[in-house]
Amino acid sequence: MNAYRFGNAVETVTKEKALSLPLRELADHFLLRPDISFLNHGSFGACPRPVFETYQAWQRELEANPVAFLGRRLSDLRANARARLAQYVGTTTDNLVFVPNATHGVNVVARSLDLQPGDEVLSTNHEYGAADRAWRFVCQKRGARYVSQPIPLPIHSTEEVVEHLWAGVTEHTRVIFISHITSPTALILPVERICQRARAAGILTVVDGAHAPGQIDLALDALGVDFYAGNCHKWLCAPKGSGFLYARPERQTLVEPLVVGWGWQSPTPGSSSFVDYFRWLGTDDPAAYLSVPAAIDYQARHDWPQVRSACHRLAREARTRIGELTGLPHICPDAEKWWGQMFTALLPACDAQEMRRRLWGEFQVEAPVSEWQGGPFVRVSIQAYNHPRDIDRLVEALTQLL
Repeated sequence: MNAYRFGNAVETVTKEKALSLPLRELADHFLLRPDISFLNHGSFGACPRPVFETYQAWQRELEANPVAFLGRRLSDLRANARARLAQYVGTTTDNLVFVPNATHGVNVVARSLDLQPGDEVLSTNHEYGAADRAWRFVCQKRGARYVSQPIPLPIHSTEEVVEHLWAGVTEHTRVIFISHITSPTALILPVERICQRARAAGILTVVDGAHAPGQIDLALDALGVDFYAGNCHKWLCAPKGSGFLYARPERQTLVEPLVVGWGWQSPTPGSSSFVDYFRWLGTDDPAAYLSVPAAIDYQARHDWPQVRSACHRLAREARTRIGELTGLPHICPDAEKWWGQMFTALLPACDAQEMRRRLWGEFQVEAPVSEWQGGPFVRVSIQAYNHPRDIDRLVEALTQLL
């Protein structure tokens, strides 16, 4: 038995209870199958029932009178939802627009920037594959060069990361593209330091924030980034199809519409071309966007900072146990500045695809195992619905399979 502090009270509890105390009443709020150990929130998220019901209510309102909803109400409803999201991520309403997901937002920026032959876009070898491909596609079309700068593991310090990245900067570097939280390695990168240094050098910054909203606090205006694409459907637990693109006011004129619709050459009084371009791109289902405030409210009602801390404690337990099982080093220090509710652990040599197949097929454990830079890794996500028994099942499965 140990003493653990929760708020201002000290309670003597078992280790299992301590790890799951703030989470124990939330698991039933999610629609996930209760017989599986879902340790892959990072891929597509999971939506709690109250938020999902709001999402369905918006869809029913739309179908009750599509003309009234889309033609007369949607503009104000979308603006109100953007205002709530903007406040949540630390900016003003007209600095962000809704997009289906972060990959879409990255594509908007990559295709908008006027890259010339010989220009360079600098990134890291920790980026998400679809975003990597977007920049490579655009650079190939424009005659520019996409540079994937290695950030070696293990990581020890902020200065080390910044200097490894900056070793790839040349006189031709026009853009730095980097993840806030990396997809393959689940690392929180020091984007504020990188953005500050890039601005001083006259280099544009584009950040892939797919995993950040809901997992770490955001203050986009203070971050100093030029463009930031984020997801709401992952760690904020909003419905699928809700993401956003942020652009600093002085950079918004650089953005061009990926899809030309009614917002082009049709300005809205008091608005900007950046907002107008995304105002009406054709008929779609806006319910996911409109449900984002419900996701923000849900997490506020359930004291999400405490939930995130509980998830990190459970993730730390999992990370420690996997390290003890494999005898392999951790890829970064044990500190919340480097990882939050998601971590990646090295595995001994194995067939990653077969390992993932067997984790699911034989043990009903949903956790991605992949090859990265020549080695197998398992990525583990901990969300409010997880329990210490999920970690037990994962470790038992790895023990048998390895």
